[in-house]
Amino acid sequence: MKQKVLVVDDDAAILEVLEMRLTAMGFDVTATSDPRRALEATEAGRFDLALLDLRMEPTDGMRLMEGLHERQPRLPVLIMTAHGTIQTAVEAVRRGAFDYLTKPFVRDELRSKIARTLATRRWARDRERLLTVGQALASSGVMARVLDSVAQATVEATDADRCVVFQLEQGRLVPMASAGSPPPVWSRLEAAASAAMDKGMPITMSGAADGADSGTIVAAPLVVQRGPAGALVIETAARLEPGEDDLELLALFSSQAAIAIRNTHDLESLKSGAVAALGRMATQVAHEVKNPLAGLRLYVRHLEQHLVKVDDAKGRDLAGKIAITVDHLTSVVAEITAFGRPPELHRVPTALHPLLDECLELARARRPTERVDIITAYDPSCPEARLDARELRKAFLNLILNALEALEGAGRLTVATAYSAATGTVTVTIEDTGPGMTEETLARAFDLFFTTKPDGTGLGMSIARSVVNLHAGELTVSSRVGEGTRVQARLPLEPSTDASRAPGAGA
Repeated sequence: MKQKVLVVDDDAAILEVLEMRLTAMGFDVTATSDPRRALEATEAGRFDLALLDLRMEPTDGMRLMEGLHERQPRLPVLIMTAHGTIQTAVEAVRRGAFDYLTKPFVRDELRSKIARTLATRRWARDRERLLTVGQALASSGVMARVLDSVAQATVEATDADRCVVFQLEQGRLVPMASAGSPPPVWSRLEAAASAAMDKGMPITMSGAADGADSGTIVAAPLVVQRGPAGALVIETAARLEPGEDDLELLALFSSQAAIAIRNTHDLESLKSGAVAALGRMATQVAHEVKNPLAGLRLYVRHLEQHLVKVDDAKGRDLAGKIAITVDHLTSVVAEITAFGRPPELHRVPTALHPLLDECLELARARRPTERVDIITAYDPSCPEARLDARELRKAFLNLILNALEALEGAGRLTVATAYSAATGTVTVTIEDTGPGMTEETLARAFDLFFTTKPDGTGLGMSIARSVVNLHAGELTVSSRVGEGTRVQARLPLEPSTDASRAPGAGA
């Protein structure tokens, strides 16, 4: 595909010569003496390079360059000038031009400067985007964050309208990350992703070819050790057509996304084995501690009764503090035991909305909510599901309590449901307007025994995800500092046929 060059000069003879020479060099040339037409051309299509005459009326080269950069910020510009205005040309470079050309053109100067400009532009662009993705890949173990970075870098590097990263989950393509404007039609992007995965190589779909009023779609498969695991898809505006550079960049970014998915799979395999071993050890330790704690609690009660009889208020207060500490240790042991021995589910037809209301009432009894605005937004079309109400009650209650603790008595808590008939799932969202989490805290949200609370056990989130995983569902957390936290549990309405799914997978 030819690279596109825009040439603007008010000297008709120079304009004609440049058009002929650039065309002979293999470029697709748009030549005009009217700056307004140049701006219109930039709005209508993307250019790889612009050559602008410095001295023009009524709009000079520098003002035109500023207008072009408003429409295409990364467009490299070469300023053309006579010998008498070199100093002005240098000023143009300081203001955003890549370089300048002197008139009359020295032999081979035109060719060499254009080649250097395009090569430098490509290197700078690719290096910047790949550096961004590489840093995300190196500093974060969270696949969602890496895929978000890949999608954003792809949009910026290719000037696409949108980018979507699809991942294959349980036989269907799921959009895991996106950047740019929302797609008007998801089905075309998904079809392109599926085609790229089937062929095992990048594919291109033209909007004009299928009668759609849209641009070109390019999809590259995400290949991991077990084969295609998804696809990276971009869609351009109708006026833009992806070039060779864009296709190469898409292949690079798709490889980065594939690495993120592969690393996540490897990490989950390691974690599942480590968690199982840790669960067994924790259960044994908890069993050894449980009985002495029960005896200690009994002795404390006897001590409290004795201190009441002798009217020792100070001693009674101290004994009460000991009792509270023992109760806390007992609850920790109970959570460790629950995590180490995941229960067998007893599924019955369950209405989720009354279950969530019950969890909210229990949470209100444990945490102050006078200045908390609690909003429920339930999907009325949500049917009953075959779930274990007892286990989900523990999970949802824990998540709601976490949200209320984050609000510290003031703010907004939203509990919502959304039913998808197409996938046969219901998504429960618990969202707060609290302080949010740092990237480090978010990355460790499901780590065993990790907590930011002075009296926390660091097991609540792991247990909640274990319960959701037992239902063949998925629990995800998103959060930003100053913007609150959102926890979403996606649950299938019917039991999964995949009996091999480990309860603690991914914990």
